[in-house]
Amino acid sequence: MAEALTPDKCSALVIGGSAGSLDVLLKIFPDLDTNISFPIIIVTHRKPGNDTLLADLLQNRTDLKIREVDEKEEIVAGCVYIAPADYHLLIEKNKTFSLDYSEKVNYSRPSIDVTFQSAAEIYKDELVCILLSGSNADGVEGLKTVNNFGGLAVIQNPKTAIMPYMPQQAVLNVKKGTILDAVDMADFINKLATK
Repeated sequence: MAEALTPDKCSALVIGGSAGSLDVLLKIFPDLDTNISFPIIIVTHRKPGNDTLLADLLQNRTDLKIREVDEKEEIVAGCVYIAPADYHLLIEKNKTFSLDYSEKVNYSRPSIDVTFQSAAEIYKDELVCILLSGSNADGVEGLKTVNNFGGLAVIQNPKTAIMPYMPQQAVLNVKKGTILDAVDMADFINKLATK
C-alpha cells in the first residue's frame, strides 16, 4: 500500500467498523478536540432495535454533540452522527442524510461500503474515511471508491484490531492509504481539524 498524505482540507470524516470497533471509538472520543470543523459520521454493524446505547456511550466521553441520524437531516460541521441500525446511510448532493432499507451489502445494513461510496461522491478529495476492526470485508470497496475520488483512506493497523480481518482486507486490497494504530487516531483526527 502506498502511503497517502493528509488532505489539504477535510470537509467530512466517516468512520466505519464492526466487531471490536467500539473499543477504538471509546478510546478516540475522550481525546478529540471539541472545535472540530467538519462532521464525523459513524457507521457500525449493530443489531436492529431502537436503542441509543452507542450514542450514550460516546456522549459520556466527549462534549461534541452526538446524535443518531434522522431522515433528510442536514449535515452540520462539528456534530457526530451515528448511522441507525438496520438502515443504509447515504449522503445527498445537498449535504443531507438519506436512510435506505434496500438489501444488505456484505451481510450488513448499514453497510460501511454504501456510506463510504456515497460520501466519496459528494466530498471527493475533502473526505477522510477510517476503517476499524471487524470480521468481514465491508468497507474495502468503499475505500477503493474514496481513493478514486481523491479522498484519504485510513485503516486501523490490523495488529491493533480485536478482529483484524476487516482492516487486513483493506491493507491487502486498497492501493493508497494510511495505516494507523488505534492509539494514534485521536491525534490524527485533531490534526485534520487544524488544516
